[in-house]
Amino acid sequence: MNEEQAEELIRKYNEGSASKEETRLVENWFVKQSEIRQRTPADLDYQSIKLNMWLNVDRRIGHTLKKVNFNFRIAAAAAILLIAVTAVLFHFAHRNGVESQFVKNDVKPGQNKAVLTLSDGHKISLNDATNGEVAAQAGVRISKDANGQLIYHLTGKGPGNSTQKYNTLEVPRGGQWQVILPDSSKVFLNALTSLRYPVTFSKKERRVELNGEAYFEITHHKESPFRVVTSGQVVEVLGTHFNINAYPDEPNVKTTLLEGRVNVNGIILKPNQQSVLSPDHQLSIINVDVANVVAWKEGLFKFDHTDLKTLMRQISRWYNVDVVYEGAVNNEQFFGKIERSYTLSEVLKVLELGKVHFRLEGRTIIVTP
Repeated sequence: MNEEQAEELIRKYNEGSASKEETRLVENWFVKQSEIRQRTPADLDYQSIKLNMWLNVDRRIGHTLKKVNFNFRIAAAAAILLIAVTAVLFHFAHRNGVESQFVKNDVKPGQNKAVLTLSDGHKISLNDATNGEVAAQAGVRISKDANGQLIYHLTGKGPGNSTQKYNTLEVPRGGQWQVILPDSSKVFLNALTSLRYPVTFSKKERRVELNGEAYFEITHHKESPFRVVTSGQVVEVLGTHFNINAYPDEPNVKTTLLEGRVNVNGIILKPNQQSVLSPDHQLSIINVDVANVVAWKEGLFKFDHTDLKTLMRQISRWYNVDVVYEGAVNNEQFFGKIERSYTLSEVLKVLELGKVHFRLEGRTIIVTP
């Protein structure tokens, strides 16, 4: 059974028009998931590629057990299994020399790369710099390690507020980086993100400026609150874990709390809550699955009711490609997980299950109905 036949089978199952034999096939798809895992050749590395997707199906079905009927749960699981199996088959074809137009024009996934701009304007390409010390200023030694991490080590007294010096860490499209700030707080920067921060923090406040997306693990200092300034908002926290998505091309600024408490423009967030700041500066609070929000930090694209344009913006940043739409954009929503270590061709091949088609011309993705 090919991909189109499998999609048609799931559609008929959802509509209730599948025959008894077709119904049995779809339900066995889910019930016998463990057998499918065991039959998959070990050299396809199925466990590391798509086992997490199955676990996600298991959790989703458990969470929605009281909300939807059995048939819908099975169909949803079968649909996600289809994506998982397709991804594995594509890996198998790729490894055995089967090429497509995607593969011939393939784009590698993003990697650790960033540029550090010092207070004097000097720029350092961190992916080109050797490991070890890359700079020293204002009582701070700045070093880089092999894991794509920039570390600030205090070596003496820093300047007062009147002479504070600032550094800017910029991650381009197709990149990611981590930084340990002078107070030992850790920040993970996603692609196309910049963070501006003082070389040493003052005793009254720790303030940084963010453009893009970053995940923060903030060291607790009761007397010195940590503040993140983005377009239209200030996030204040004493010590906690949270994610901020503040890309200029996204419709809203989203702040998501994983642990602790944060204050967003005067509103307190609790764990598993997200503040959504609209372009007209209206702030709303919703409950979210935080695992979806920070999946990028764990090396995943994770989609849950994700529309095509949102999804393609993520891909554009990570693979450093442009996206052009031909014709009307469909209203399909995407579910599931894809590893960010996949090449662009592998990602597009899987996404074509969502009734959308792509052409890859150089570093431009053409999206067609």
